[in-house]
Formats: sequence, C-alpha cells, structure tokens
Amino acid sequence: MNTPLRRIDREKLVLGLAAPLLALVTALAITSLVLLATGDDPFHAYQVMVDFGSKSDSQVWILNKAIPYYLAAVAVAVGFRMNLFNIGVDGQYRVAAFFAAVVGGALSLPGFVQIPLIILVAMVCGGLWAGIAGYLKAARGVSEVITTIMLNFIAGSLIGYFFQEGRLAEREGNLIRTPAIPESSHFFEISTRVQPINGTFVLAVLAGVAYWVVLSRTRFGFDLRAVGRSESAAEASGVSVRRTVVTAMLLSGAIAGLVGMPTLLGQSGSYGIDFPEGLGFTGIAIALLGRNNALGMGFAALLWCFLERTGTQLEFEGYAQEIVGVMQGVIVLSVVIAYESVRRWGVKRQQRMVGEELAARARRTAKDQDKNSAEVSA
Repeated sequence: MNTPLRRIDREKLVLGLAAPLLALVTALAITSLVLLATGDDPFHAYQVMVDFGSKSDSQVWILNKAIPYYLAAVAVAVGFRMNLFNIGVDGQYRVAAFFAAVVGGALSLPGFVQIPLIILVAMVCGGLWAGIAGYLKAARGVSEVITTIMLNFIAGSLIGYFFQEGRLAEREGNLIRTPAIPESSHFFEISTRVQPINGTFVLAVLAGVAYWVVLSRTRFGFDLRAVGRSESAAEASGVSVRRTVVTAMLLSGAIAGLVGMPTLLGQSGSYGIDFPEGLGFTGIAIALLGRNNALGMGFAALLWCFLERTGTQLEFEGYAQEIVGVMQGVIVLSVVIAYESVRRWGVKRQQRMVGEELAARARRTAKDQDKNSAEVSA
C-alpha cells in the first residue's frame, strides 16, 4: 500500500542521494570553469590527481594525514549539533598536546600505563580549556565564538611562556622541545608494504563510534540536539540548557585534546616549535563537508587529504599552487549550498504531499457524508 508515510520515506532516501550528487557535480563544474579560465586543462588535472592518489604510498599518507583532521572535525561537530561554534579547537589541542608532552616526558612508566595517562591528560586539558568558553556562555551569555577565538591566542601565549629553556622545555641542538617521551610510550604502528599506518587510527575510529553512540543513542545526545533546535522548548521539557552547554563544550574540548596525539605519540615524541598548527580550522571545514555525520566526516577528511596529496603533483604538471585551495573551498561551499537547497525543496515537497493527502481525505469524507444523506432521504 502506497501510504503517504512510505512516499515520504522514499523521498527522503532520494533526497539523501541527490544532495551529495548535486554537490559533486556543482564542485566539478565550478572547478573546471576556474581551470579553463586560467588556460589549464581540467580533465588532465583530474587524471593526474586520480593516478597519483591511487598509489599505495599516497593512500597511506592520506590515511595518516586524515586522522588528526577527523578528530578535529568530530570535536567541532559536537558543538555544531547544538548550534555552538567552537572555533577554539586549535588552541585546545595545542594546550592539551603541550601539557601531555610535559607529563609524558617527566615519567618513565610502562607503555601500557603511560600511553593511556598521556591521552587522559590531553583530554582533561582540552576539556578544561574549552570548558572556560562553555561556562562563560552558560553563566554570562558570552558568545562562544568570541571566547574561543580569544582562548586560541591565550593558548599560544601560555605555551610560549612555559615553552622556554629552564621551564618546561629543554634545548636539543638548535631546537627547543619538551623532554622526550620514552620510546616504549609511543603508539603502535600498522605495517604496510610502503610505510606504516599510525596506530592512532584506532583512536579516530573509537572517537567516531563514541560520537555516534552518545549523540544518537543516549539521553544526553537527545538533550543536546533538543537544545540546538530550541532552547526554550528544551527548557520547558526539563532539560538544563546551561548544564548541557557546559557539558557539550567539555566534551568537544576533550575530543580536541586527541587531535595532537597522532603527532605526539606517533611521530615527534615531544612538543616543539614545529608542532602542527591550524588543524582545528581545517576540522571546521571537514565537519561542514561531512554534515556532522560520523561516517560523512571520515569520507570528508579522506577527500581533503586526497586533494592535499595530489595537489603537490599538480604543481609538477604546471598547475597553479593555489588550485587545491580553490577546489577545497568550492567543495565545501557546494556541499553546504546543495544540502540546504535540497533540504528546503524536500520540506516544501513533503508539505505539499501532506496537504494533498489531507485534501483527498476531506473530499472522501464529504462524499461519504453526501452518500449517507442521500440514503437517509431515500
């Protein structure tokens, strides 16, 4: 039986497939026009990217690079799900990585004890740093956008104060670093034919699963999404908006604390001036690209890293260095616009379907009433 509910479910499925397809076609079309405007061949560029990105060493590089990006996106997405814009992931993961490196370098415990301890320190530091913005938002109504931006700068100053020889750092040749974490406390690696995969890939998977379970299958996740939809309605139903805001920022910061772990526990073993920055801002773009979906953000992170990896090869082919940035920006904008356009069209379509069904029922009811009246008259 073709009921209105089944028709609506089918339309939701079609719309869910139409949105990414529209975004992909739009992104390819705009990028191709940009390349043509600069006198370059877009089809050759795509062929170069596919050929280079499909190599084994490129695939491993893409996967390793995507791990911190994905963790940053998950941290941002926690706030997005309740309309909180956590721009401070960058400062949160750097503060977390710095103090986790200090603790890890000061201890010499067995790896199975020290690794979880370092991760715990990072999550606590990241959560507390984000909790400052959460408290100011809940208690004073201060915009989290302003506080997280300012906390990014404060984080850099705080690290700069302690990151000096004789305080919490030491000189190693021409570089200043925190004391090295023992080799036994480095994360494991997954061997491949070309180069190893960082074992923190497991952390990213666990973070994604936890994100999906907590936000989609728990009371807290329901409360968080309810507050994001309507604070007044959530408050009326018994949800503490202030507590939810603070908890969401703490959770977002705790996940942000994991962003620096692939570098700290898988590559450098210490915090130095070359520690990566800016991952939090990339996480915002990936969260938007993945629509705050745990699986979608995973594909978005891989796509982002694919563009970064293959962009280097495009330079050797004579293409402009900035073309990769153009592609990334166009893809994000295309996804956001396509999903919103399809969503609005879907809402109007469903409203029209429901209206048509109600009108049909009204006509049937009126017809039955006329029929009964005629029978009574006879």
